[in-house]
Amino acid sequence: MPYFLVPLAVVALALLTVALKTFGMNQEYERAVLFRLGRLGTTKGPGWYWLIPFVDRVVRVDQRTKTVQLETQETITRDGVAVRVNAVLWFRAVEPARVVTVVENWQAAVIQAAETGLRDAVGQSDLDAMLKDRIGINQRLLGLLIGAAERWGVAIDAVELKDVDIPEQMQRAIAREAEAVREKRSRIIKAEGEFEAAQKLAEAAATIATSPGALELRRLQTLTEIGVEHNSTIIAMLPVELLHAAQKLAGLPPKTAE
Repeated sequence: MPYFLVPLAVVALALLTVALKTFGMNQEYERAVLFRLGRLGTTKGPGWYWLIPFVDRVVRVDQRTKTVQLETQETITRDGVAVRVNAVLWFRAVEPARVVTVVENWQAAVIQAAETGLRDAVGQSDLDAMLKDRIGINQRLLGLLIGAAERWGVAIDAVELKDVDIPEQMQRAIAREAEAVREKRSRIIKAEGEFEAAQKLAEAAATIATSPGALELRRLQTLTEIGVEHNSTIIAMLPVELLHAAQKLAGLPPKTAE
């Protein structure tokens, strides 16, 4: 290469470098926060945009929703039970300028706030409420995070408890309590059934008392059922009233005791 072409190549390379610094390009999910001579400028949207070389500087912010599993936290519930809990957090940047200028590392800040809020939310709840009403815990934790995240230009989409680990002895106590509740329910159902059966028997007795022949028919039906179920001989005495009625139908005088 001739020596006079070397300066031209250097100049061409410098011009190309400057030309590349005169514009930038963002993806659809990105925003570029512009700083001009160190001062905050406008936020550039998706697509390409112009820059002043060596004067403007941009910081790109990804606005897609991020999913983070929080580290397991050891804390104590309001009723004094030690538990280990973790949660899943969904969040995204909505104000790129605040994300860049207000907090140094916005993702780490949100995660730290979520872990602290998780301990606070669990500490304000009883164990029973935490096991039976996770939605309430999630809402309480979300309320704790929203205030801090808004100052940083971050939106919290959702946060949910994932795992709750309680001591083994507490697990056995909960199992015994559940068994006692089921036994109580079983006894109540059995007592209600016996009460209803007694009512029906009382109604049947009252109905039979109004008809003397109904009691005898019921007795004969019972004897028939016994004869079917058991291979035995049954001797039954007929009531005197029934014998007198049969004698009257036959036109025979009733016998008197001697």
